[in-house]
This record gives sequence, structure tokens and C-alpha cells, in this order.
Amino acid sequence: MDLNTLLETTVTGLGYELVDVEMSPRGRTIRVFIDAPAKEGGVDVEDCAKVSNQLSRLFEVENIDYDRLEISSPGMDRVVKKEADFARFAGQSIQIKLRIPHNNRRNFQGLLLGCENGKVGLRLEKEDVELEFNNIEKARLVPKFD
Repeated sequence: MDLNTLLETTVTGLGYELVDVEMSPRGRTIRVFIDAPAKEGGVDVEDCAKVSNQLSRLFEVENIDYDRLEISSPGMDRVVKKEADFARFAGQSIQIKLRIPHNNRRNFQGLLLGCENGKVGLRLEKEDVELEFNNIEKARLVPKFD
């Protein structure tokens, strides 16, 4: 079983959502970002500790070699990766970077309209655009501060 599958199975089994995984260049540090969509206020320190303890034991059993494990909430500028996330965060401001340019642009920022049939809707200042989900290299929510 590969590391991502192992993490997804374990984190969802504990009742959390696996948002993202980052590995240091040599794989010595593993960063795991979790969310608890149903929980008011999101992920807290106790949630991170619970997941960390479980993954530490699991990595020992599975002989996964690492130096440091970090568990974190996704933050206000969370990564948006899954099609379901693009639907879930409709109505929020987002930055999107494409692999292949759309109308000679790779970077977009606007209001997320959602995701249907493999297309992500985005409202820009002057127009709405539809971007291919499979062409998105990375996407992050843009937090609003009052």
C-alpha cells in the first residue's frame, strides 16, 4: 500500500478529511494537512495530536522511514484539490494556476462558482470563465480579513 493510500485510509478512519500531504525532498519530513468539516471551528491541537499518535504507530508497523511527522489544519488559505472541494467552497475567493494556459493565461483569481462535469467555474472582474479541472496545477482559497 502506498503512503497516500495509507494516510487517506487512516485519517478518514479517524473521522477527518485528508486535505494534502507534503514530503521534504528526501522524504525525511512528512506534513499531513487534515480537516474536520463537520466540526464547528475546524481542527484543533487535540485533533492533530490524535492523528499524529495514530500515524506514528502505523508508520512503525509499516516500516515507513521518516525523521519528523507534522500534522496541521489546512489553514485559511487551504489547498483545494478534489472536485468535491471546488463544489464545497463555491462562493469563496480562490487563486488557480493552470498547467496549460487558457486564453494565454495560467494564473487566475476570482470568485469560485463551483465544479460541474469536470469544469471549474470562476467569476473574474469582467467575465466568467470555465477551466478544465484536469488542467489545474494548484488552487488555494484566498482568505478575507475584515
